[in-house]
Amino acid sequence: MKAKDIMTTHIVTISPQHSVRHAAQIMLDNGISGLPVTDDEGHLAGIITEGDLLCRAEIGADHFLLPDNSPPDAHQQAYSYAKNHSWKVADVMTVDVVSIEEDTPIGRVAALMAEHHVKRLPVMKDGALAGIVSRADLLRAIAVAKLEAPVTGDEAIRRSVLARLGEVNELNGVRLGVIVSDGIVHLWGDVDSEAARRAANVVAEGIRGVAGVVDHLGVIATVDRHENLESHG
Repeated sequence: MKAKDIMTTHIVTISPQHSVRHAAQIMLDNGISGLPVTDDEGHLAGIITEGDLLCRAEIGADHFLLPDNSPPDAHQQAYSYAKNHSWKVADVMTVDVVSIEEDTPIGRVAALMAEHHVKRLPVMKDGALAGIVSRADLLRAIAVAKLEAPVTGDEAIRRSVLARLGEVNELNGVRLGVIVSDGIVHLWGDVDSEAARRAANVVAEGIRGVAGVVDHLGVIATVDRHENLESHG
């Protein structure tokens, strides 16, 4: 699934020259938390969100702290003052906007939102704003997603055998290869004893759908295995 499959195409935008109060009212009227800002040619100029308005002077929150709570320098103070007191959207909006293309996989969309701590991403097509994807759009995609079809046949048997082998204490630390063809399980690898060999066979034989087991296992005594490892060390 791609961004174009879940994006909202009915986009409410605002001009950089509009007022911050107007932007806030549009967000309230439309039940949204962010607005793409477009210029007279319709090009994306920025985005203004609830987050950009958290430190506005109108609500007595016109302060600015860096992430580590250290005081800002003179340049940051000037930027903060303009952002928190200006009436114009152009001075308050976020300019460095993370955007995506229509064909961006939604898995990548989710990763970008998490990476940049944003709730929405503008979707571009041929340099123009085509839509917007929000976290709510991702939630809707999850809600209607089709469940993955269960694995059947030889692959299902193989997975079941491997899972069951991993649950048997007597086979802890033993790495076995499992190949299934037409319901016949082929076991490959080395085990420490005849008992372990028999246990592996019993596991395979007990899986539903198994038509038979072919044992290709080798038995290597524990001491021999250690000597083998040392000789190759």
